[in-house]
Amino acid sequence: MTRRSIGDLRSQRWFASDDMRGFAHRQRTQQMGMRREEFLGKPVVAIVNTWSDLSPCHSHLRDRAEAVKRGVWQAGGYPVELPALSVGEVMVKPTTMLYRNFLAMEVEELLRSHPIDGAVLLGGCDKSTPGLLMGAISMDIPVIYCPAGPMSNGQWRGHKTGAGTHTKKYWDELRAGNITQDDWVDLESRMTRSIGTCNTMGTASTMTSIVDAMGLTLPGATSIPAADSGHPRMASACGERIIEMIWEDFKPSRFLDARSFRNGLVAYMALGGSTNAAVHLIAMARRAGVDLTLDDMSDMAGRVPVCANLFPSGEYLMEDFYFAGGILAQLRKLERHLDRDAMTVNGRTLGENIAGAECWNDEVIRGEDNPVVPLSRGKTLAVLRGNLAPNGAVMKSSAANPKFLKHVGPALVFDSPAEMNRTIDDPDLDITEDTVIVLRNAGPVGAPGMPEWGNLPIPKKLLKQGVRDMVRICDGRMSGTHYGTCILHVAPEAAVGGPLGLLKTGDLVELDVEAGRLDMRVDEKVLERRRAEWKPGALRYERSFAALYQRHVSQADEGCDFDFLSTRGLVAEPSIF
Repeated sequence: MTRRSIGDLRSQRWFASDDMRGFAHRQRTQQMGMRREEFLGKPVVAIVNTWSDLSPCHSHLRDRAEAVKRGVWQAGGYPVELPALSVGEVMVKPTTMLYRNFLAMEVEELLRSHPIDGAVLLGGCDKSTPGLLMGAISMDIPVIYCPAGPMSNGQWRGHKTGAGTHTKKYWDELRAGNITQDDWVDLESRMTRSIGTCNTMGTASTMTSIVDAMGLTLPGATSIPAADSGHPRMASACGERIIEMIWEDFKPSRFLDARSFRNGLVAYMALGGSTNAAVHLIAMARRAGVDLTLDDMSDMAGRVPVCANLFPSGEYLMEDFYFAGGILAQLRKLERHLDRDAMTVNGRTLGENIAGAECWNDEVIRGEDNPVVPLSRGKTLAVLRGNLAPNGAVMKSSAANPKFLKHVGPALVFDSPAEMNRTIDDPDLDITEDTVIVLRNAGPVGAPGMPEWGNLPIPKKLLKQGVRDMVRICDGRMSGTHYGTCILHVAPEAAVGGPLGLLKTGDLVELDVEAGRLDMRVDEKVLERRRAEWKPGALRYERSFAALYQRHVSQADEGCDFDFLSTRGLVAEPSIF
């Protein structure tokens, strides 16, 4: 690979010239206490940091930025830390998904508008991974993703407890009267016991593990627990490696291709990953000029069973996965599905990176001969189409009760979470285990932002009868830590005229997962009449970022990216006068 000289780097447009502008750039850098020798003639590395006091999963990233700086200095570069929007789950309302594209725009423009030659991206919580990488892929300078890492294992009264998964589980037990309010309060301080992202195979670890398999992180980086001393060492190694990538001009467009995304899909399915990845991967692929569809994901889901024994599909947590060998060991057990020649950020192929990987616990990291969920029982991602979802809907059939995989039942339709919450626990509610609960106007335009409203609650009266799963349908999303027979991402969504908006309470809904079908048994003439009477009911914003979002966001099957950002295309370097 041809090695560039310092004069070839984009940062030198700011720092190397002898005119007044070059003088001002050098002058202002020295204003911050830097000596000329510390930054002149060196590659400039941006450390894009999504740290925030309201993002608990990222609360340690200030320290990790310092570790990255050590590696950059060690390799002869000049590190600069740039703060970016922290899209940490839980605190951000109505949903972090509303701001994923905001983060992508910010990252691209941060890197373009500053004298940056390469970047280390610090993130980990759900939307931070795709947001950071979408922007970096579009900017197309050398980048490494440095993941925040999962939190340490949780335990409550002798039982493993994973963030998110067990929150939902114990909430249902509280509503059913099986645990007390004191138990519930005690759980608060015991389930999330360290820095880091969710310790289950939720969206955070799904996305970071996928990009590890795609070659965008140092090999195996995403499995290292946030609190482990190996984590800051990994961050420092990212800082060192990015310098060599800058000299080589080893940017995403030089190695990120269809093979990379295929490898990501293998990891996705083997891990029993979050349905959210279906939206994010399509958005990332389009930024990279790769044609990736729901059908591609469905095809891979039919080939690779759930092999990682991790909550919510299995029994263990991310710290157990790390000690068992992590993502590299899991990929090695599935290498027949991988494109081993795909390049990665360390300059080696994926095949070279996994060649020496060892599995230390075959119960946690399984192969195809002993999957956690065999393909005959369910898949990480099932794609459904029909007259309720012409452009597709998704579900994690491996997390559903098998008896509901082929089901017909009457719909109970809600137009908003507020309406649902007012009604769902009414003891006189006309509902049985066979009812199909539907929440609409939760999609990208309707909410707006496609919140994680899709794990719809089971009515209290049914919980007391022992019911823990039902067929539920939503044009929104579901947390990756959740489970159940939940059909999500219905496209097109109700708010833009999708057929979900025509469904009425009492209509029969038919689900056939094996056939890939989701239909309503309503006569076409009746549907035509309803279509003619339909009026948009979702809130439309007149200003703010939400207004921009509603005008330009695509549907779930297209990645929910903005129409003016979702393709590749040249953007001129900024003028300097």
